[in-house]
Amino acid sequence: MAAKPVVYGASERPPRGEYSRARPDYTCPQDYALYTAADHDTYRRLYERQAGLLPGLACDEFILMLPSLGTKDHIPRFEEINERLHKATGWEIVAVPGLIPEVPFFTLLANRKFPVTDWIRTPHEFDYIVEPDVFHDLFGHVPLLFNPVFADYVQRYGQGGLKAHALGACEQLSRLYWYTIEFGLIRQADGLRAYGAGILSSGGELQYAVKSPQPQRLPLELDRTMRTGYRIDDYQQTYFFISSFQQLFEMSAPDFAPVYERVSKLPELAAGPANT
Repeated sequence: MAAKPVVYGASERPPRGEYSRARPDYTCPQDYALYTAADHDTYRRLYERQAGLLPGLACDEFILMLPSLGTKDHIPRFEEINERLHKATGWEIVAVPGLIPEVPFFTLLANRKFPVTDWIRTPHEFDYIVEPDVFHDLFGHVPLLFNPVFADYVQRYGQGGLKAHALGACEQLSRLYWYTIEFGLIRQADGLRAYGAGILSSGGELQYAVKSPQPQRLPLELDRTMRTGYRIDDYQQTYFFISSFQQLFEMSAPDFAPVYERVSKLPELAAGPANT
């Protein structure tokens, strides 16, 4: 069966990406020759802006691993990143045309393959884009896949996702992904720092998530996190923080089935800070 476009959340336009070139597992070749000079310049400018914002806001592990992406002057070739990534943690990145369904997504993660959207935003979307593009996925997600403990957590999440799908609990588990891998904070000796890709790749939310007095920041706790809704169209009003990546890995070891059962009987908590 041919790969079909995917939409998460509300949208008035069809998902971007040429899905006709995708394989049944939603992976596709990175057609590097299609990138224009403007595409490479957009990536360079995005990288330059975000790298300049990291000190004092991004976690130490991310800053340490960011150079592992390689070139920052143009869009990297995925195979060149994979040479370093596989040696470091046994992971690889694979190109996809855009957002992909839950089961293919979980399956890739469970097999230590991270899907990276291969197209890049247009210049007028420089500050905000609805869907993840190659910059978000590479800059935001891939550096921490060079960290062995975090990389193992992402694989374990994929394995748990396949179980959650069978149990009809993907909504609860998706909130854990959102509040850790996408919008997670970590407490370091010098204060809270960002490790979530959605924060690290955002020009505005990085400062907001770590320093603004507006959102609430709570210790990560499974039941609470899985009950909390999230925003897809604005900065988050709630963030959850961890003390270490080891905490994430150990937290995901037990069977989540009893957690899903408990959470399903409790009311959902809105995304805003009124849920203290």
